[in-house]
Amino acid sequence: MHIADVVSDPDVLVALEPEELGLRILQVLAAWPAHLIQIQLSGFLNGALTGYPSTNKREEIKEALREAWAWLEGQALLLPDPRFMGGDMRVLSRKARRLSKEPNARRTLSGHKLPKEPLHQSIRDDVWALFHRGKYDTAVFEAMKAVEISVREAGHLDVRDLGRDLMRKAFAVDSGPLTDKSAERSEQQAMSDLFAGAIGAYKNPQAHRRVALDDPDEAAEIILLANHLLRIVEARSRSA
Repeated sequence: MHIADVVSDPDVLVALEPEELGLRILQVLAAWPAHLIQIQLSGFLNGALTGYPSTNKREEIKEALREAWAWLEGQALLLPDPRFMGGDMRVLSRKARRLSKEPNARRTLSGHKLPKEPLHQSIRDDVWALFHRGKYDTAVFEAMKAVEISVREAGHLDVRDLGRDLMRKAFAVDSGPLTDKSAERSEQQAMSDLFAGAIGAYKNPQAHRRVALDDPDEAAEIILLANHLLRIVEARSRSA
């Protein structure tokens, strides 16, 4: 199997992002007999180009494949062959062999869509670690719980104030301790709705029943929503 068997159109190949093309290269390499998976970038490039004999994009194809190859190495999917240390021979890593059997390898790698550094300090370590261990439902619950705790502490509210009621009290129109009194009433109400809706939709169900959340993309989006809410609380607590 060659890359042209997976991506037949050279225009499509050069348009793919490195990670997208990298996963297709992995698909090709995983189909090779085990004793042949000792590969060099130069050898792979030469073999790949034979699949596009009439294209005028040979240099663009090589550049795209080099970028994808670098991504594979950066993700620890291609490793130096221990029998040729110091050389440029590569073999598939354990992670690569596992990924090659995944029906949706791109989804499995979606954890890279949740970077650590931009996350609020209250969820940067624990929630990020849970997400990358595949504990998506727990990561979402902990992220939203961090929002709840942050709102309660910033608003100096009672420990018995919970969930949506807590959000309504903290962001009550005109009177909430975290309400932006300079904003229009409609905007104040919208902020109250945003916090109450997020907690009601993404924390409370996790607390009261088993919720099967197995999509890393969806989980990352919810965690980033929690991150945004935490930033709002932080800003409101400084100006309150």
